[in-house]
Amino acid sequence: MRKALLKIIDFFYTPFSRWLSLHTFRYIVSGGSTAATGIVVYYIAYNWILHQKDVHIDLPPLPGLITAPTAALAIESVITFFIGFMLNKYLIFTKSNLKGRIQLFRYGSVVVTNILLNYAMLKVLVEAFGFYPTISKIIITVFLAVFSYFSQKHFSFKVRK
Repeated sequence: MRKALLKIIDFFYTPFSRWLSLHTFRYIVSGGSTAATGIVVYYIAYNWILHQKDVHIDLPPLPGLITAPTAALAIESVITFFIGFMLNKYLIFTKSNLKGRIQLFRYGSVVVTNILLNYAMLKVLVEAFGFYPTISKIIITVFLAVFSYFSQKHFSFKVRK
């Protein structure tokens, strides 16, 4: 399965070979696939699973009401977390000699950091600087994609010497 996926990805690499290394291109395709999957899962969760209705929870530590968009985001995040981890571990960063549980914990740390940075930067750009939200999201996504690549390469899936 790994070889077949890499063959498909590598087929489209040629036009980009002047600007990107093969490893970086594979990472971009993997991340883009995870992001696209997230959009589809969010749509399915919001419209077909939750039927656009808020979720009422009667557990003391949790809020009594979780809005449908937030619940769909939670469902999407869990699914794309594991898809992203599997693609990174078994397709992109295969030379890492860290144990799988350490990679998973570190990957989770980077994902949580990205979520917090995304939220904070969106607040700053939109509310403090008055940027248009969509433009802000594009800027943040590019910044966090670069941050995530180097975090995964040098932290989550690093190769010990």
